[in-house]
Amino acid sequence: MQVFGNIATAPERRVSKVTNKGYYQHRLCEAQRGVDNSPTFYTVRVMKDENPNLALGDFVRVTGKLKADFYIGRDGKPSGTLLIIAFDAMKIAKPSELTEESKGKQPLAPKVEPKKEERALVQGPERKPEPAQEMVQEVVQEECESDWSRLYN
Repeated sequence: MQVFGNIATAPERRVSKVTNKGYYQHRLCEAQRGVDNSPTFYTVRVMKDENPNLALGDFVRVTGKLKADFYIGRDGKPSGTLLIIAFDAMKIAKPSELTEESKGKQPLAPKVEPKKEERALVQGPERKPEPAQEMVQEVVQEECESDWSRLYN
C-alpha cells in the first residue's frame, strides 16, 4: 500500500518489546478529495533503526502494509487505529518549494494583464442582431401566437 500525506506528529524512536530492535513512529494525515473529504489519519512505523530525517508537516510517500491496531483506551473502552508497517517513508518536495537547482535560475516573468482598452480591442465590439433577423423573430412569434389562438377559439 502507498499513502501520500503530511506528517502530523514528529517521528520518535521506539524500541520493540519483543525483538528489542529500534524503529521510528509518527502519525500521518492523508487529505481526501471527492465526496468524503475528511482526512484519514494513520500511525506509521518505519521498521528501520536509522533516522528517516522527517519533520512535522513534511509531505511524504509511505509504502508498507496496512493493519488495524485494536487496543483498550485510557477510558477503558476498546479503540483502534490504522497502522502502516512501513519499509519506506520518503519526503517529497512540493512543486511550489524552491529546490537548490532552481534558486540560481532566473524567475519566470510575471503574468501581465492587458489594460481595459486592449481587452476591448481583443474582444471586439458588441454585436447587435441585424434588422432582418429581428423581423424574422417577430414573424415567427406572431405565427406561433396565431396557431394557439386558433386552437382555443
